[in-house]
Amino acid sequence: MSNSFHPPQRILLGPGPSNVEPRVLQAMLAPLLGHMDPVYFQCMDEIQGLLRSVFETGNRVTFSISGTGGAGMEACLANLIEEDEEVVVCVNGFFGQRVAELAERWGARVLRVEAEWGQPLDMQMVRDTFKKSKARIVTMVHAETSTGMRNPIEELKSLRDVRDAVLIVDAVTSLGAHPVGIDRNGIDASYSCSQKGIGAPPGLAPVTFSERALDKIRSRKKPPRTWYLDIQILDKYWSSDRVYHHTAPALMNYALREALAIIMEEGLETRWQRHERTSRAFVSGVEGMGLEMLVAPEHRLWSLNAVKIPPGADDARVRNHLLTRHNIEIGSGFGTLKGKIWRVGLMGHSSSEANVLYFLTALEQTLREQGFEVPQGRGPTAAREVYKKG
Repeated sequence: MSNSFHPPQRILLGPGPSNVEPRVLQAMLAPLLGHMDPVYFQCMDEIQGLLRSVFETGNRVTFSISGTGGAGMEACLANLIEEDEEVVVCVNGFFGQRVAELAERWGARVLRVEAEWGQPLDMQMVRDTFKKSKARIVTMVHAETSTGMRNPIEELKSLRDVRDAVLIVDAVTSLGAHPVGIDRNGIDASYSCSQKGIGAPPGLAPVTFSERALDKIRSRKKPPRTWYLDIQILDKYWSSDRVYHHTAPALMNYALREALAIIMEEGLETRWQRHERTSRAFVSGVEGMGLEMLVAPEHRLWSLNAVKIPPGADDARVRNHLLTRHNIEIGSGFGTLKGKIWRVGLMGHSSSEANVLYFLTALEQTLREQGFEVPQGRGPTAAREVYKKG
């Protein structure tokens, strides 16, 4: 087969990936270097410094793992969990559930603190479960991608009033779009991905580990059963030792470096404000059309917005219409929310006024064509009013 592949230029408003700035794609056209080239080591050092800034941490062990966000999740759990160790896992969505399942695979006795998907966790229940257990590890998904729920990672550090907790946070859909505050919030290990708020293509998982986390890893009775994701071995490659570990995806790391540089040029607070304003305008437009959000305002993500599907609407037909006629990709619900919500990602380069207005116009047209009485033009008008006010 000799023909080249020419995919369409989509507007990516699903749960990830998000669209990528041209500068990031251009960075991937730079000459390929070997993974032990001293010039490539300079790129790695820059990535580490930029990631520390975006994670808001001084952690020395901060770098990208070759793999998607799931690899970052597995790296944190595999390195910190020992066989038959109790681990408290907060679950109010699909990815909290995945953390629990992975923790069990790595030998943990998982103590789940659960809430209905799309509902906030009971933090007193988290505290009580931790207090009654022998656990040191507590995990929480900051941005629950399956529901649009933002969980209160800032409250986890109070668990240290009980004992010396090691706190693991999933920042896959928050890093680069929301404040994560690793040091400020006392988080010990966290992982994310390259393709959402950061704005690079998928394929890398930024991670960071505190000294408390590293002390726990070093004191293990046995080494972790994973070799590829062993943090102490990876650290020897990313640190000044430069001990060979694997053939790193150089072009992906070029892209990550460029995306992180763009974040710092925009400024973290300015970037967070952009995501907050974009989400606020989106919600105003959706509600102006007579639709409802799944998550209460005080718990909503800015990066992932879950819209309740109105009764009688054909979920798949609406999404297919948006894709084929308007070139817009959005996400469906799954698990307990299958057929009940649309998940609209507004993160990284995709978080813009133009995308919000275009999506609202396209959704209004789509629903009207399917026989729904939607106030004409009200959605985009309501969103514009938010942008005018700032």
